[in-house]
Amino acid sequence: MKPVWDLARLQYEPMQPADLLEVAALEASVYPHPWSLANFEDSLRSQYQAWVLRDQSGSLLGYFLVMAVVDEAHLLNVAVAAEQQGKGLGRFLLNQAVACARGLGMESMLLEVRPSNTRALEIYERYGFKHIGRRKGYYPAANGQREDALVMRFLL
Repeated sequence: MKPVWDLARLQYEPMQPADLLEVAALEASVYPHPWSLANFEDSLRSQYQAWVLRDQSGSLLGYFLVMAVVDEAHLLNVAVAAEQQGKGLGRFLLNQAVACARGLGMESMLLEVRPSNTRALEIYERYGFKHIGRRKGYYPAANGQREDALVMRFLL
């Protein structure tokens, strides 16, 4: 897929406290069970790697957060604004997250994804993430139910 965006013209920078309301709003617009503002605040306070992607006008296009633990990075969250999906930005953010993990000296990247999130699953599989497990009842789901998480790993 040829990217629609000229990625060199986008603003890619560390997430700041001033970004959090907008990040939380984007999160709520694309996920049925979004992270709370407090989740994002805690991540910044914990000094996780957190980055935002903006267009030339400053509009938020997407973001990701990575937690480094010993020799493994954990992709905690990644999102692209709904109207910008399918234009290469998810792949760009995933590339940046992997580069970030490599820069920290990590050996692999781990993530969890809902089986129902087929779009994300396809992206991760095409990228080279491999299924390594399943966490039963990991995510909240509709009507008070729970959804499993597929655990995936990418060797850096």
